[in-house]
Amino acid sequence: MYTATLTDSKSAPFSIDFSAEGQTLNGEAFAWDLVKLSDRTFHILHQDRSYTAEVLDLNAIEKTVSLKINGHIHQVKLKDRFDLLLEKMGMSTLASAKINELKAPMPGLIVGISVQPGDVVAKGDSLLILEAMKMENMLKAPGDATIKTIRIGKGDRVEKGQVLVEFA
Repeated sequence: MYTATLTDSKSAPFSIDFSAEGQTLNGEAFAWDLVKLSDRTFHILHQDRSYTAEVLDLNAIEKTVSLKINGHIHQVKLKDRFDLLLEKMGMSTLASAKINELKAPMPGLIVGISVQPGDVVAKGDSLLILEAMKMENMLKAPGDATIKTIRIGKGDRVEKGQVLVEFA
């Protein structure tokens, strides 16, 4: 399933969902005739109305598209099945949220600490090694931050949900 949502403020917001069952516009089934005219230009027939759509810009990293439809430019936000799953699980805003602390994902033993207060870390940097069920688990920075406090030491046993590191 894929979703395309109009994000500019010039038009009324709408959302088109594409799935194996067909397309829906704002939750209601719709049919259209789409013909590719060139690499970036398409002709669309919907409810006896004709539209010419041109892809002006496609940003795969940010999942945005700039479209020119009948002379009007529109910004569209795309979501794939993984984005929709994260949204359904309530995790879609985690990436933009400010990071305050790192908690233990499971009970275990701290066998290594690779940062200290004042260190600046980037998303994915190694912070700690937590041994659980005879396996070493590398705990990484969930985002860019500065280490404020380390609330555990090497050799400490921790419980699930216990705060291990605080970020400034």
